[in-house]
Amino acid sequence: MNRRSRSSHLGLLMLGSQLLQVGLDNIPPVTLAVLGLNVYLFLFPAAPLLRTCVSVQQTYWQGDWRRLLLAPFHHADDWHLYFNMVSLLWKGMNLERRLGPAWFLYVLSVFSVLTGAVYLLLEALLTELADDQSYSQDCAVGFSGVLFALKVLNNHFNPGSVIYMMGLPVASRYASWVELILIHLTAPGTSFVGHLSGILVGLLYTSGPLNRIMKNCADLFMSNEHGLHHNYYRSSGTSGYADQSDVYFGYFPDPPGYHTASYTGGLTEEEQLEAAIRNSLHDRGRGHDRRGHDRRGRPRRDLSHDVSAEEMRRKRRRRFDS
Repeated sequence: MNRRSRSSHLGLLMLGSQLLQVGLDNIPPVTLAVLGLNVYLFLFPAAPLLRTCVSVQQTYWQGDWRRLLLAPFHHADDWHLYFNMVSLLWKGMNLERRLGPAWFLYVLSVFSVLTGAVYLLLEALLTELADDQSYSQDCAVGFSGVLFALKVLNNHFNPGSVIYMMGLPVASRYASWVELILIHLTAPGTSFVGHLSGILVGLLYTSGPLNRIMKNCADLFMSNEHGLHHNYYRSSGTSGYADQSDVYFGYFPDPPGYHTASYTGGLTEEEQLEAAIRNSLHDRGRGHDRRGHDRRGRPRRDLSHDVSAEEMRRKRRRRFDS
């Protein structure tokens, strides 16, 4: 793991330029908040990198479990931060709009912790199989593992699509594995096991029990919180795995006065009275207009004037006859 270089912040400047180009208003809130958290912890780290990275020796043997929370949000240098945050930007914009902010935040939180836990498990397994203690000392830091898990999830929502890598078409279902190998070959200093951990976590969510477990936990929380057990899920659409990729939204009771407002238009009693007076005056005006016209819209004759004229003619005839 390379030491952080603070001699240049070109990566940060490019990240800022990228965000301005996209437009902060176009970035969903959770994605923007996680981006801000990563940048803040890069500028003002919670602890030095050697005390935030996750390894079997430091995390499991010495019981420093807080590293599982710190490691994903700390980066070795500004370029490490730049590439991870640009990747998060595009994946977050797609997934947060599909899943919703609350569930996307839930997914990010679980993926961040679980990726580190799977990393520890794989490193401990390699230590036993290879009888090499160096695997237990490998210390990983950064958001890359979580990004690989998000990549698996994003590809799961777009089955049958083709992704081009180095000019070669790759089916979306294999894209994460191909990228894992390409990064390992072109950037040997990256954590192969950390990226592999992210892929496995993503598969646990899309094809394993993780999605169902998260839903059950959310159901239990909402049941205890509201004393109710209403579940609302939204289908994933084109994924083809609706039972595994539905999204939890939770139950929210109707606000006070909701049903009354649906009939009164949300008006107070005084406003309702004023509206009734206005409507009454308006109807009267239209009533006078209707009384002055026939069904065809032509002006009606005033019958009172017609009767008076008839009486006048009769009187004139009587006078003439007499």
